[in-house]
Amino acid sequence: MRVYYDNEVDALYLKLGDESPEGVIEIAEGVNLDTTSNNRIVGIEILDASKKIDLKTILSYTLELDKDLISQKTT
Repeated sequence: MRVYYDNEVDALYLKLGDESPEGVIEIAEGVNLDTTSNNRIVGIEILDASKKIDLKTILSYTLELDKDLISQKTT
């Protein structure tokens, strides 16, 4: 996942994969899901983002890993 923020227009975009979007579903005013022709969600756009979410939480993150899950894949 990649996170893009444009502070000039206050827009946040979460890119969830490498597939190109072919459609958009508006789930709320200024909140859109980019989808493929198979209805897979490949991106989330949030307009007026600073009014809808705390940008500090989305622009900084902590990665938590499940040790059991990792050990299963490496053994």
